[in-house]
Amino acid sequence: MTRQRIIQPVVDLMRDPDGPRDRQLLYGDGVCTHEENNGWSRITSDKDGYAGWVRSDCLAPDVPATHWITAPSTHAYEQPNMKSRDRTSLSFGSKVQTMSEQNGFIETELGFIPAIHAKQINVTLTDPVAVAELFLGTPYLWGGNSRFGLDCSGLVQAGMLACGLPCPGDSGDQERDLGQALTPGTPAQRGDLLFWKGHVAWVYGDNMLLHANAFHMDVTFEPMDAAITRILDQGDGPVTAHKRL
Repeated sequence: MTRQRIIQPVVDLMRDPDGPRDRQLLYGDGVCTHEENNGWSRITSDKDGYAGWVRSDCLAPDVPATHWITAPSTHAYEQPNMKSRDRTSLSFGSKVQTMSEQNGFIETELGFIPAIHAKQINVTLTDPVAVAELFLGTPYLWGGNSRFGLDCSGLVQAGMLACGLPCPGDSGDQERDLGQALTPGTPAQRGDLLFWKGHVAWVYGDNMLLHANAFHMDVTFEPMDAAITRILDQGDGPVTAHKRL
């Protein structure tokens, strides 16, 4: 077993080599590599224990991150100057090692990132729903975990991990592991989670949900009562759990 990290902005975590995407990993995510086979590596993700296969050229020896990206997304520039050429883009939650700070930018191996878009690695946020709100308008992507595309469980996990709260990657595991189950009819409050078979949504408050869903194909607000009726009418069943963190 070898300690490594992800060195591409977003990497698909596959069920099998060159198979379907189950989840995604972000730049700087730590992994344990168990084996390599024809350019593919079987890994386990540090952040949630998710296992699968990634391309081996997306991995490099692990180095300690000093900062993480707290803007929805950011650019790495050639120089500490917003008018210089941008080299790549990173999503919220990516981790980087800083070599210096100058002119309001942190210097990383990718280039210079606006310091206002990052926090030190040991800093956590406090409101997972506010984190999820940063992703409004992000396109829906099955198995997605980044600002460039994510699904319902990815949106929940992004909010939880940013606040230092452990969270599985799949909605079924989230329903099993997160929070305390509430009895039917309990009034929902901000930060609760509603689950359906194969789906999860944040309760934003005032009878409003915030969720990534394939009906709207993005992260959006939706009235809670309307969403419950819509999901039932489209054949995906009733709410299976109401959980409070």
